[in-house]
Amino acid sequence: MNPKHSRLTCGTASPPFPSGHKSPMFALGNVVATPGALDLLDRHGLNAASNLQRHMYGDFGAVCADDRAANLAAIRDQTRISSAYQVGHDGKFEKLWILTEADRSVTTLLLPSEYNYPHGEISLTRMSRGVQIAIST
Repeated sequence: MNPKHSRLTCGTASPPFPSGHKSPMFALGNVVATPGALDLLDRHGLNAASNLQRHMYGDFGAVCADDRAANLAAIRDQTRISSAYQVGHDGKFEKLWILTEADRSVTTLLLPSEYNYPHGEISLTRMSRGVQIAIST
């Protein structure tokens, strides 16, 4: 595996997370990331595994109570699940979003600015194999 993609691999964690769940609440499917998300992780020397694990164990990060309730309903009703995590230090934080699609086929790490990307095409890195894929919007 390309070392550049090692920050994206899922490791094992020692739950429970603050959500209290001791096992994953849903499957992630294929995990992909946008260039902005990869850059954010690189700039802070982070591996996405801890945020991915928090996401699937029901710790949805910096979301309001209504969004947390919507995520719990989304798990039950098989709709999209979204999390938001603060990444940074010294009082300078950026948000990293994690979205798992309703059919649980794919989970995407992205920046809020990359949602509804206006330039027509965005390159996603498939994290499990380091394969570049283009998604037309």
